[in-house]
Amino acid sequence: MLLVMITAMIVLMVMAVPVAVAIGLAGMLGIVGFTNLPLIVIPQQAFVALDKFPLAAVPFFILAGNIMAAGGISRRLIDLVESVVGRRSAGLPISCVVVCMVFAAVSGSSVATTYAIGAILIPAMVRQNYPVGYAASLQATSAELGVLIPPSIPMILYGVSASAPVGDLFIAGLGPGLLVAAALAIYVVIWTRFSSHEKPRDIVRKPFWKSLRGATLALFMPVLILGGIYGGVFTPTEASIMAVAYALVVSVFIYRDLSFRALIGVLRASALSSAIIMFIISMAGLFSFVLTRAGVPAAIGDWIVLNFESKLGFLLAVNAFLFVIGMFIETSASIVVLAPILAPVAMSFGINPVHFGMIMIMNLAMGMITPPFGVNLFAASAVGKVSLDRMIPHLVPLVLVILACLALVTYLPAISLGILQMIR
Repeated sequence: MLLVMITAMIVLMVMAVPVAVAIGLAGMLGIVGFTNLPLIVIPQQAFVALDKFPLAAVPFFILAGNIMAAGGISRRLIDLVESVVGRRSAGLPISCVVVCMVFAAVSGSSVATTYAIGAILIPAMVRQNYPVGYAASLQATSAELGVLIPPSIPMILYGVSASAPVGDLFIAGLGPGLLVAAALAIYVVIWTRFSSHEKPRDIVRKPFWKSLRGATLALFMPVLILGGIYGGVFTPTEASIMAVAYALVVSVFIYRDLSFRALIGVLRASALSSAIIMFIISMAGLFSFVLTRAGVPAAIGDWIVLNFESKLGFLLAVNAFLFVIGMFIETSASIVVLAPILAPVAMSFGINPVHFGMIMIMNLAMGMITPPFGVNLFAASAVGKVSLDRMIPHLVPLVLVILACLALVTYLPAISLGILQMIR
């Protein structure tokens, strides 16, 4: 049964059938071909997969990120970071990493981060003599922070799927997110020092205090959202609504960079993105229901326990498995399908479910920057107007940097759980 469903799903994806449709059709095949359940179960389970209150945060965080991109908030963050790095070596690439980290703290989406920041910084890096392939690859990789720095849509999905506290996941994401940001910043400094692409004398340093005044309201947004969550003022779902409200007030009434006409386009784009993610979740829920009813998760758990006696071996195998899965299946779908299967097995090895969530999210997020279905790659390619073959040579070392960080996060739980333990 499992082999038939997975084969059907892969064949459909190879035929360019959308991921959500492929997963849904594979789930329907499992119900029709291997069970006696009535067909009414199909829409019922699709609805059950969406009938979870934390999922309400997904469309609101997407909307908040799009408002930030269209309302001038992202541009002001870039101006502030550039005023700090100024004429320093690797200043623009470091700006890319840092701004993506800050933007990720309120958007929760790596694709939104790629479009919002890349549209400004990729052309800026090209003007400063950086190869366009390098600029686009760095932007796509830095945008991965959108799923590591809280709030994060994949963290919400993992929390719902694995019954893990979303608030704890948000706190745990700070360590891995900061680690990746620091590693990327160190890499770009080393790369720039041993290359001859940058011309620092041509970089105009922007006035710091002027940039700080312009970005104050933008900087207060992550403080409001994350402070409210960690302070117990509101839940992650309520925080997503606060993010939208704050972004609207700042963009429309204070910065006045977002007109009501442009807001309609933002709402339309956000609704479309949200619908796509929700459709994936509903179909993945149906797929997961069929597998669970057939006892597949328990069988996989038993097989893993029999073949991997140590926790270290299990983590190594899971990392290799998730890395390959992330290359071919969309992150949200992978989390919703695999988290209910793998999280209980991880717990049987004594692995904290929050720590395992960080491993899973960080691993699958690399699928966003690896061919053949890396959505961040396609987004950065479109924004930078560069072909993927010019990005790949620059992308390989960046992926290796992320893999090194993943190894540290996997085998040093304190990176994920340290802050969580300190505040308790």
